[in-house]
Amino acid sequence: MGCYLAALPIQYEREALPNPVRRRIALKAPAKKKLAVLVPFRDRFEELLEFIPHMYNFLNKQKIPFHIFIVQQKDNNRFNRASLINVGFIYTEKEFDYIAMHDVDLLPLNDNLKYDYPIAGPMHISSPQTHPKYHYETFIGGILLVKNEHYKLVNGMSNNYWGWGLEDDEFYVRLKDANFSVARPSNITTGIDDTFRHIHDKTYRKRDMRKCFNQRDVTRRRDRKTGLEDVQYKLLSTHNVAVDGLDFTVLNVKLICDKNRTPWCQCPEPVKPSPVKSKP
Repeated sequence: MGCYLAALPIQYEREALPNPVRRRIALKAPAKKKLAVLVPFRDRFEELLEFIPHMYNFLNKQKIPFHIFIVQQKDNNRFNRASLINVGFIYTEKEFDYIAMHDVDLLPLNDNLKYDYPIAGPMHISSPQTHPKYHYETFIGGILLVKNEHYKLVNGMSNNYWGWGLEDDEFYVRLKDANFSVARPSNITTGIDDTFRHIHDKTYRKRDMRKCFNQRDVTRRRDRKTGLEDVQYKLLSTHNVAVDGLDFTVLNVKLICDKNRTPWCQCPEPVKPSPVKSKP
């Protein structure tokens, strides 16, 4: 699967209780929990070349044991961020303790944004107060840390969201229904202009905002049927890759669409009317 960076074990020493024979007891600090950084991905190689070295530098400073997994969609369907995260979780859950759902185009800049194990509940790193673009209170997109037990408890993310947007809003409702409170970083003195670097160029990479069939109605409701347990996919291949000597893993995934349930997984581009030629 590739390697991850592990923090060196730290040893402490203390004197035992008063005793004619003085002894010293060595105590080892508990091993840190391991983080799988899951990056849903398609055709964003320029951003990836910036993301890998930036995240290595950022997480190494925090001594977080981590490995980056690029979950790349390799099919003809529309992009499905939530299903890719479900697949990444299935692949990593046995060897890692928690996940970061991480957009490839959002780079943390403030070292006080801690990626530590979210023991009490999900930790939303890119809060509405500091995200460069989204500022509504229930926003949990961008970067979200969830420990394995909690992700499984809510059955992961809905598989209904083909195209761009709303899958994180539905996940927020799942967390709320499970009585989880989403925590956010405190004592962050930077703001929306200097807490993150957002490297998405909307003029170069247009978001797929199309709506087909009854997509608009279905994707604005809580999905109580699909999730981690029924994501349909085929893992085509895995590759251990390096950028500037920094290792990460690419999972090439074919997502399988049930067109009876979500026919909008393929949404034809609207046909533009032909220009009317004027008569000579």
